[in-house]
Amino acid sequence: MNLIHSNCINKSQFSSSPISIHGVPLQRRNKKKFSAVRVSNLAASTTEVAVDNGTPRRSLTASVSSQNKALPSGMSSSAMEQLDIERGVCIPFRKYSPETVRNKVLESRGAVASLILRGVEIVWKLGLYWSSLTYDCLVGRDEEVVPFRARQLRNLLCDLGPSFIKAGQVLANRPDIIREDYMNELCILQDDVPSFPNQVAFKIIEEELGQPLEAVFSKISPQTIAAASLGQVYRATLRSSGEDVAIKVQRPQIEPIIYRDLFLFRTLASFLNGISLQKLGCNAELIVDEFGEKLLEELDYTLEARNIEDFLENFKDDPTVKIPQVYKHLSGSRVLVMEWIDGIRCTDPQAIKNAGIDVNGFLTVGVSAALRQLLEFGLFHGDPHPGNIFALRDGRIAYVDFGNVAVLSQQNKQILIDAVVHAVNEDYAEMANDFTRLGFLASGTDVSPIVPALEAIWQNSAGKGLADFNFRSVTGQFNKLVYNYPIRIPERFSLVIRSLLTQEGICFTLEPDFKFLEVAYPYVAKRLLTDPNPALRERLIQVLFKDGVFQWKRLENLIVLAKENVAKMSTNPALQVKNVPSSRSWQTVSKLDLTDTIKDGARLFLFDEGIRRQLLLALTEDSKLHVEELVDVYRLVEDEVDVPAVAREIVLDFPNVVRDFLLSWSNSVLSDR
Repeated sequence: MNLIHSNCINKSQFSSSPISIHGVPLQRRNKKKFSAVRVSNLAASTTEVAVDNGTPRRSLTASVSSQNKALPSGMSSSAMEQLDIERGVCIPFRKYSPETVRNKVLESRGAVASLILRGVEIVWKLGLYWSSLTYDCLVGRDEEVVPFRARQLRNLLCDLGPSFIKAGQVLANRPDIIREDYMNELCILQDDVPSFPNQVAFKIIEEELGQPLEAVFSKISPQTIAAASLGQVYRATLRSSGEDVAIKVQRPQIEPIIYRDLFLFRTLASFLNGISLQKLGCNAELIVDEFGEKLLEELDYTLEARNIEDFLENFKDDPTVKIPQVYKHLSGSRVLVMEWIDGIRCTDPQAIKNAGIDVNGFLTVGVSAALRQLLEFGLFHGDPHPGNIFALRDGRIAYVDFGNVAVLSQQNKQILIDAVVHAVNEDYAEMANDFTRLGFLASGTDVSPIVPALEAIWQNSAGKGLADFNFRSVTGQFNKLVYNYPIRIPERFSLVIRSLLTQEGICFTLEPDFKFLEVAYPYVAKRLLTDPNPALRERLIQVLFKDGVFQWKRLENLIVLAKENVAKMSTNPALQVKNVPSSRSWQTVSKLDLTDTIKDGARLFLFDEGIRRQLLLALTEDSKLHVEELVDVYRLVEDEVDVPAVAREIVLDFPNVVRDFLLSWSNSVLSDR
């Protein structure tokens, strides 16, 4: 069974259930598939699922809740169960569990002695550092020596080895745990890591290949192209085809070191649960489990190969995004061979301009690709720093290094969109509840003290308008909120925050006047208007109706923004090449396709009495007929709507409409009785 790459939910349970909004059935459509092939969403607590052999089992929600009742408080598995429920995904088999780590560490000869020696080393070095911080506080110089102590911490983590380097990289994105000035220093760990000797690396490659390097590669770079905490990269040429490839090779003997350190981390965390519960609202063990699970996934390069395949599948019809091919027959758990990407690093704006690349067009493509990963696929690149993103000369964006990816369940994606809707509607109490639903706050937490703080942050940021809005300023204010309230940032959302901040930073590097939200808003507007997903249709209705009143101006703004996104994307040179896919999604890239939206809107008007009443009230509000607003909306979309195509779709769908009308009528008759 593949790790994560498994459908835990029986597909047959969905085949007969209608898709509906407000009880109104909508037509099924086979649009872009989500990455559910990789990770499936949890069903309701009574859903039955099939695992491997087809034997029905209760869904994870039900089994976890029942186990929680049976397990005594403090059992090591409870933290993992909490993570599963919070994420809303089903993982039938995982590399990490506290029991697996403990068994792996203790099975080796001399394990106890090794643990004692390593524990003494860690406690001694961290103890000395902690003593220095305590002394600084006692003498009143704690603030003035912060830059020095932050550098000292970074060097200390490097000395303690790859587990601590990785922990430092994680802490660089956790404002709920450390302060911002330390986070900025730890960010250096993401790019500046020493490499290990070539002879060792080449020996590992040969062990994985089962043959000499010369038999597979005609040449290989004498120096590393890049070095990270878990491995390093070389450039080589395949002897069989002459193709250039990137070889990623893992650091030697790193797995037992990682397992040993994770065991010690979790042992230490068990003594810090009380403090963690008070400050973050969760056990310290939960934070270690999140870290350990992600770390062991990154350690297995076969999983990274699958990640690449998933990204290739998601972007297969997108001519603006390049994902490298993976050579699985040359790859293993410690070596990964991928297509070489010959692009321009995003840290070199002048080179990008010299190559004739339209910087604004490239950035628009990049932001749209990032938002598709986050809100459409639910599978996104967790480490998009400038060294992992390239500009290709035809205007495409290319991604490399897929060891650190994160998954958002369908439920999480919908809650994120809910949060956007609540922000637009200025419903801050619901925004605070969204934080609880996403796992930032423990269930049952009183959100009333947080509501005014959220309102202040959003109004202070959004009040400046799109021209001055940036994620870094919002994140800075949010970090203070996190530090003052029992808020924990779940690991997958710390990756989301880092991803958005990093990509915004790349945008500012290439174009200092670039406005991230001026691209992000039009993309979200286009998705709300054109995506047939019933959940998004529901959110569109929430945006267009406020306090029961139809918002004509919002509808006009959404259409204008969506048209702006289409216009920007259609000018990208990558869409002008001859081999652009002929799928419908890219045939209509130069036009805002509202066919499905009009059909679904007509269905809602016909079948939903509440929506019909609200729309009629909107047209006759204040005792006057709002024809002018209707004409304004029509003028905005008249060039975007293919009237013959819409008419043809309606005719083809007419039998379904009649059937649904009869079903709706019969249901209303039966309910009246």
